[in-house]
Amino acid sequence: MRTLLLTIVGVLLLSGSTFAQENSPSSEKETSYKWQMRLRGVGVVPHNRADISTIGGQIDVNSNFIPELDFTYFFTENFAAELILGTSKHSVGTVGSDLSAINGPSSADVDLGSVWLLPPTLNFQYHHRIGEVFKPYVGLGVNYTIFYNEKSGVAQDISYDNKFGWGYQFGFDIDITEKFFINVDFKKLFLETDVTVDATNLLPEGTPEGSTLAIPAKVKLDPMLIGFGLGMRF
Repeated sequence: MRTLLLTIVGVLLLSGSTFAQENSPSSEKETSYKWQMRLRGVGVVPHNRADISTIGGQIDVNSNFIPELDFTYFFTENFAAELILGTSKHSVGTVGSDLSAINGPSSADVDLGSVWLLPPTLNFQYHHRIGEVFKPYVGLGVNYTIFYNEKSGVAQDISYDNKFGWGYQFGFDIDITEKFFINVDFKKLFLETDVTVDATNLLPEGTPEGSTLAIPAKVKLDPMLIGFGLGMRF
């Protein structure tokens, strides 16, 4: 994926010698617009990995499909900053966990409920027009992921730490008119959080009073976001 991203950047930069911006009538009209807005439908596909203490196993977070809104400001004809806003709900669980310490099976799937993610992302982008209607771009940026409205599943409680992360994107716009365009976008976000599961309610009978069972885990979500939508310049 890193090789693909570098190749795309190289193609965009080299294409400037062949497709000069001043020779494109659409590009001349576009310079009057500093802002653009996109509304996309986005498939969110987590790439899950975790280090779970006490019970072991691996994390399982489901995929989802969400609406996403972004706003882009152009500093120049080619360089821009994009703020991406979207939130998604995911079911969370473990696979192949060892519950023998609480009189359970040695390999079990554990329902850890659900959680909402809000990862506002700021990307810095390079855009380049090729021909009159096709405008590819690449971007690199940072995000801050907020976890909220947690449901704990079979455990007593569960908490997620909000974290900074980073990501990259590439995509393209295809003009319909001077102001309106179609957008296709791919993003990869690198999200990591510390999770603490309070499973005190699952301790077996006869456990000394006041005992607790906290299960910490380091979880990497690293989702891919594949989007398609419409945009408007203004």
